[in-house]
Amino acid sequence: MAASAKPLILSILATKESYGYEIIKSVKELSKDEITWKDGTLYPVLKKLCESKLIESEWKSIDGRKRKYYKITKLGLDTLEEEKSQWKVVNNTLNSLWGNSACLN
Repeated sequence: MAASAKPLILSILATKESYGYEIIKSVKELSKDEITWKDGTLYPVLKKLCESKLIESEWKSIDGRKRKYYKITKLGLDTLEEEKSQWKVVNNTLNSLWGNSACLN
């Protein structure tokens, strides 16, 4: 799951800025409840992405609630494009392997 966290988060933030719990909900909804993250899964990845300058964070108070919002940077968008290319290759390779496997039936 760790390998997929980076492209998932960057993809979500490429559509709009978001805060932690909202990212967790988005992943759960987009995966049709197949991927369920806890805070302990998400926040270390967000910290690493911030340190790598792929995303930025900013505290905002909306409706009286103070939350840390994350948004993707230009470097993050460029990295996401690279990630997409790499994941397409992995996906195609796995589909070739699994598509021919009688073990999966």
